[in-house]
Amino acid sequence: METNWELQEEDFGAFLPYIQKKEVTDIDYNGHELWITDLERGRYRAETTITEEFIEEFTHRIANRVNKPFNRIHNVLEAETKTLRISIVHESAAVTGRSICIRKSLPEVRHTIESILDTEYCPLPILNLLINCVRAKMNFVFCGEPGVGKTECAKFFSRFIPENQRVITIEDNLEMHFREINPENDCVELQVSRELSYTDAIKLCLRQNPKWIILSEARSTEVQYLLEQWSTGVCGFTTLHLDDLRNLPDRIMNMIGRTKDAERLENYIYEFVSVGVLIRQRVDEKGKQKRYIDQVCFYDRYQGKNSVYMLMEDGKILSKEIPEDVKRKFERANIEKFFQCAETTAFEPLDMSFLQEEK
Repeated sequence: METNWELQEEDFGAFLPYIQKKEVTDIDYNGHELWITDLERGRYRAETTITEEFIEEFTHRIANRVNKPFNRIHNVLEAETKTLRISIVHESAAVTGRSICIRKSLPEVRHTIESILDTEYCPLPILNLLINCVRAKMNFVFCGEPGVGKTECAKFFSRFIPENQRVITIEDNLEMHFREINPENDCVELQVSRELSYTDAIKLCLRQNPKWIILSEARSTEVQYLLEQWSTGVCGFTTLHLDDLRNLPDRIMNMIGRTKDAERLENYIYEFVSVGVLIRQRVDEKGKQKRYIDQVCFYDRYQGKNSVYMLMEDGKILSKEIPEDVKRKFERANIEKFFQCAETTAFEPLDMSFLQEEK
């Protein structure tokens, strides 16, 4: 998709107030109403009046910018700027009326250590543990339903990848903005296309000397190639649509497809996927959307046995049991206190009881 262009403010018309509002992540028009997804208010129907004339003009501008036809024959128009992903479906296909979806992807990290603790997005001991898992070069899968902020969570933890460890990102829509949010890091960004599939991009990575591969989303059989790369010692992040971390191995197996090597592939999952993080959202008592880490677990294959170690569920810490193989990874990284890290020392009084148990 074309990415080297930007619309001007006047081009957005009725959409502009929502484009400018930082808390808005999605702007959706269904042919009749405008629906907004807001980090604080959740999803709501806007009172803004949208005319057919404006929709026609807006679509025409997008088509001209990317030099693509948009009509009954070519009834899907997609475009991408540095911060927006735009998808338009013609009324010949969308019988309820022309459909427009605008997804905002800003080159910034919404989360900070302070905001994570202030909003109870994640308890301090688990936050420390996850940061240490990055330091120890473990492989992460960030899970949850669409729109809960899996990529935003991954962007935050990517900040703890050492700058001298080369990162290669693989995306179809450029949402990680790794280079911009980590300008000091060695980074190569790959964008998949008709000429470069996800699988091709993953295979290409090994010839680019990566220490980390960040795959924007595991969707299909390419996850098998990602596991193979992780088995070589390359580390990585990816995201996955999932509702319970205990189901991750079965979900990946279904994506790959049942084969003669099903048992071997299942063992691969437990051996090379290290950390699972599940994000949810709910409406709090004030009617605001609250996103939070609901589940955290380790996947482990030790002495021929596959196990899931649940550390956190329903946003609460269940256990601090660490698998032996994970402990060895921490030891190799010279991390002695798994639930503490230097970046959060100033916040330790917020949850001293759990930390005392580790000392």
